[in-house]
Amino acid sequence: MTHEVIIAGFGGQGVMLIGELLAYAGMLEGKNVSWMPSYGPEMRGGTANCSVVVSGQEVGSPVVAEPTGIIAMNGPSLDKFEGSVRPGGLIVVNLSLIHRKVKREDVKVIEVLANDVAVELGNFRVANMVALGAFLGATHCVSKASVLEALRHILSGHRQDLIPLNEKALNRGIEIALACGHYASPN
Repeated sequence: MTHEVIIAGFGGQGVMLIGELLAYAGMLEGKNVSWMPSYGPEMRGGTANCSVVVSGQEVGSPVVAEPTGIIAMNGPSLDKFEGSVRPGGLIVVNLSLIHRKVKREDVKVIEVLANDVAVELGNFRVANMVALGAFLGATHCVSKASVLEALRHILSGHRQDLIPLNEKALNRGIEIALACGHYASPN
């Protein structure tokens, strides 16, 4: 199966990290991948999104016009990308920062209080991992084990101690997908 995903939010939310992890994990699993970042005029605090394709087939283009899923970390991102998701696709919504319901009825929706869960876990910066966990739980685009291995490669030496916290955040997101009834069995 081919997963075409857009991850969007504002700079500093770890949107690009989610994309890098999906792409790197896909490579570790022998899949074909592409990752294409897009920044607004400012880095931190400005708009940020990336497109990721993870597939068993060759990836013809890194451009994702009709994603199979989106992870929307803030309201403007949901506003911008909600309409582009393919019917039957998935929208992961960070309810901590998005105060409206998804308008579409032809997609699956997982509402995650990503920032709130991250604060409960002790570090607001893992909100992105909570959202990624929900996405993984619903799609099994790549395995959690591959994401953690990718994280070991991406995080620099002094930040390796954050891996257990990131794993807890991923697990909480997966639990949320299960509770929403959108948990997919691993292939």
